Amino acid sequence: MPSVPLKCKGDKIVDGDENVITLRGACLGAYLLQENFTNGYPGHEKAYRAAMLKVLGQEKYDFFWNKFYEYFYDAPDAKWFASLGLNMQRLAINYRHLNDDLDPYVIKEEGFKWIDRVVELNAAEGIYTIIDLHAAPGGQNFDWHSDNNTPVALLWEYKEFQDRTVRIWEAIAKHYKGHPWVAGYNLLNEPTDEAPGAARLLSFYKRLADAIRAIDPDHILCFDGNTFGADFRSFDKAGFDYPNSIFSCHDYSMFGFPIGMHFEGTDENRAKVRDDYERKVEFSKKTNSPIWNGEFGVVYATETSEGPDFEAINEKRYGALSEQLKVYGEDKISWTIWLYKDVGVQGMVYAKPDSAWNTTFKERIEKKRKHALEFWGTDDTATTKAFQPVLDWITETFPEAIPKYPGFWQLKQHLFRRTIYTWISDNLNPWFCEPLKDMSFEDLDKLAASFKFENCQKREKLIEVMTKGAGESQ
Repeated sequence: MPSVPLKCKGDKIVDGDENVITLRGACLGAYLLQENFTNGYPGHEKAYRAAMLKVLGQEKYDFFWNKFYEYFYDAPDAKWFASLGLNMQRLAINYRHLNDDLDPYVIKEEGFKWIDRVVELNAAEGIYTIIDLHAAPGGQNFDWHSDNNTPVALLWEYKEFQDRTVRIWEAIAKHYKGHPWVAGYNLLNEPTDEAPGAARLLSFYKRLADAIRAIDPDHILCFDGNTFGADFRSFDKAGFDYPNSIFSCHDYSMFGFPIGMHFEGTDENRAKVRDDYERKVEFSKKTNSPIWNGEFGVVYATETSEGPDFEAINEKRYGALSEQLKVYGEDKISWTIWLYKDVGVQGMVYAKPDSAWNTTFKERIEKKRKHALEFWGTDDTATTKAFQPVLDWITETFPEAIPKYPGFWQLKQHLFRRTIYTWISDNLNPWFCEPLKDMSFEDLDKLAASFKFENCQKREKLIEVMTKGAGESQ
């Protein structure tokens, strides 16, 4: 049993006895950070929760969420997870659990209840937890997973949001100082700073790190790269460095998504997997720092989403995932796949199709995905056809207005982000929550219990690929 937190030693992570620890596991999203594709609702968590509160009322709303947290991750989950040879979970949290927009100077101590629960359940099974601030005040990026329904990452625009983020991390550092089963602090998930040289991000990272270190000098600090965790060029140019730190990349492969690219196992395919990875970890290798891939994974096809050949499509995606894990094994890096549990899009385990949750919201989820009202893993071919005249008009008439950042986003992504992913989707939450009207406490309990481990389905092939990959990382 460890008595002190893990630390970085050169390019390794070690325990108090200097034993090398390679962390392998999953991200516990869809728990204290709700995402539309993981739970089924449209748009952003704030709009979803507001619609749910309106239809249920405060008492039933509180009852449902308490049961959801209780059931979503419990002792059977942790025990089974550890039995696979996995030893780490990255716990994504929304800042709203610890800080309220209408009372911004106060830390909500009660918010630690459900974080503590995961940390202790994991510790009992020998699993480390990294605490990940996935959604920061104002939004550290301009996407749904930071619960930001604007096209601007306002964290970089307002000092007030930065001050609140510092206070949150100071509270976390105080709460977990010295805790040996907390593997580290992931300061911001996938930031997007379009300022030259990512100057605002690097300056704020230093401020955050200094504030945490003044309270907790021991825990590992994890800095995601800029532009959704993939770009460390500005870190390199600025000579950014911090003792006992990890520069965490996110290594999603385009072979894992419904965009027409399939992994065929060719030398060219394998080279692309390796090249994409090397680009993202170049800075870690240059600075002789431990490598942790904080997120990767694929979206699994279903007959509804991608037609009768969905099983063959999934085999190719498993092939890409296996190749990634082979690369990680060769470098013996730490990794956490996205994600542990959801409604059936990416999870290692997921609520069964005939669960109360998936039957209650089945038609709404299908309609949402049919019209590509969320970005992650949907085929937007039909929706793009509907928008094509607008895309053409903007391109021909106002090309100067097309945003330049991030460089890999096409006009379509910017337009969809400002329309169907935000305005339309958020306004659909009252419609999505209509089935909750007049539900009894017993009904709500059954709904939440859809996510109990014993009520979930295991994605056996994914588990096989992951456990093999975990063995290769030893």
